[in-house]
Amino acid sequence: MKRRDFVQAFSATFAGAAFLPRIVAPKDHLWRVGLELYSVRNAMKADPERTLAAVRSMGYDDVELLWSFDNFGRTPQQVHTTLKHEGLKTPSGHIAPEALLADWETSLANAKLVGHQYLIVPSLPDETKTSLDAWRRWADRFNAAGDLARRAGIWLALHNEPEMMKPITGTIPYELFMERTDPSRVRLQLDFGNMEVGGGSPMRYLGEHHDRYYSFHVKDVGDGGKHDTELGAGHTNLHALLAAIPDIQKKPCYVEQENPKDELVSARQNYEYLKKLEF
Repeated sequence: MKRRDFVQAFSATFAGAAFLPRIVAPKDHLWRVGLELYSVRNAMKADPERTLAAVRSMGYDDVELLWSFDNFGRTPQQVHTTLKHEGLKTPSGHIAPEALLADWETSLANAKLVGHQYLIVPSLPDETKTSLDAWRRWADRFNAAGDLARRAGIWLALHNEPEMMKPITGTIPYELFMERTDPSRVRLQLDFGNMEVGGGSPMRYLGEHHDRYYSFHVKDVGDGGKHDTELGAGHTNLHALLAAIPDIQKKPCYVEQENPKDELVSARQNYEYLKKLEF
């Protein structure tokens, strides 16, 4: 082919390409949606079985249990039976930090019974509000308990609360915990809303430490930045946060709204919003 013919052919092809439809990457959505049962704690106190049935009827696939609430008076076996009956999975449960120090092996056995992959501590004792040494002690305890958990096939993790972002003598205690804990033994659950309310950026932490986060609380922060609200009613960029999570379909994501006016109405509304959200 002569050079002139080649140039003419190339130009024609390039011009034609301008009229081709733009290739857009397909959007995704959560394949499974979970509910942190703290969102419906009053309903659970009144009737755990009926509440779990209602949660399943809304469409939720998973729930996060509250061992720290004694699972609302139900034994691990009773919980397991109810979840199986309703077709719900429970990838994780929240536990009191003291569980790491007393009969930890029993907690691990109960976690396996109900089908947990994770046991997650949602907050630490008051001593950590003023003492970095207390944070160091708890980080070391997490490493030790996390080692036993891994041997049992369970992961131990910490969930972030707003006060964990408040500096103590110039150091953010949450970051000290991250630095001092071993990623091969301890993971993290990122609560979007709590991070924002505490003054941190969930997007920044997710971007810088994505290899530490394996579970998420999907929470929207309302006007004023001091409390959560129904999903889609606040200013949290849920679309961008979910899109930034690597392998998101392999990581439990739970709706959490801490103080809704009507627990079950808000839980349904939040499910419908999150299930349709594309990212």
